[in-house]
Amino acid sequence: MQLGQYPSPRHVVAHLSDPHLLAAGGLQYGAVDPERGLLLALERLRHLDPAPQVLLFTGDLADKAQPAAYVRLRELVEPVAADLGAQVVWTMGNHDERAAYAANLYGEHGHDGPQDRVLEVDGLRVVALDTSVPGYHHGELEPAQLAWLADVLATPAPHGTVLAMHHPPIPVPMLRAAEVIELEDQAALAAVLAGTDVRVILAGHLHISTYSTFAGIPVSVASASCYTSDPAPVERFVSGVDGHQAFTVAHLYADRVVHTIVPLAPAPEVTGFPADVVAQLEALTPAERRELLSRKNSDFNIDLEGPFDDE
Repeated sequence: MQLGQYPSPRHVVAHLSDPHLLAAGGLQYGAVDPERGLLLALERLRHLDPAPQVLLFTGDLADKAQPAAYVRLRELVEPVAADLGAQVVWTMGNHDERAAYAANLYGEHGHDGPQDRVLEVDGLRVVALDTSVPGYHHGELEPAQLAWLADVLATPAPHGTVLAMHHPPIPVPMLRAAEVIELEDQAALAAVLAGTDVRVILAGHLHISTYSTFAGIPVSVASASCYTSDPAPVERFVSGVDGHQAFTVAHLYADRVVHTIVPLAPAPEVTGFPADVVAQLEALTPAERRELLSRKNSDFNIDLEGPFDDE
């Protein structure tokens, strides 16, 4: 039921990035358990309302591109997606290797070319674009990939397109080391996207959440579920830390996209109400809800303040 001015979103995309799974429960840098971070993210996904229709991973799926890591990724993610009724979209990252990625995620053996794919979910087109460069960490797009993308976008989708890619085509003023491994020749991509139905670009790579625009299109970069980048390190050029992990949820409406960061770490609740309050609110008229929730001295808001607040 609609409680405010806006209807429910048409589409919900859970945007996860950079799980960096290792085979056999390996630890990153001997300290970070990437599987634990992914499991936290998947558990949080189960509590999203409305549930996502797409689980979108924007690259660096396996830290060392081990076949067993890709297999484990599917073992963890696919049952959750099935429970949610969601489609899974994988995207290549610089830590992934094309042949292992294709063989273990799609059953395509001997496929070591660009891993570009398209999925349509209830009229929303999701394009996974491979920006990886074999043997390197920066990103590039081959002329053939740009031509393929232009052909895909030549026909608008009923509800537009989400473009997923690992390397975000944006400045990174809070993480200047990433400038060395950014996406090359971004102007060529901008030329392809001009005038198309791409509504948002979702990316990863940076291990922080950040936002910008590219060619007039909103860009959302999701943080990582493994370790994250400290954007304000003390006397360090780069600082990866075991904290602040998160994913992002994109809610797509007819005329806008809303992004929300969902932290993975549990935190103690200090105030709130149980879920059954929703049914009580839905039974009220809009005027009654306004009085109950907006008026500062309503019983609802007095209860919300609790016994420990100042008089």
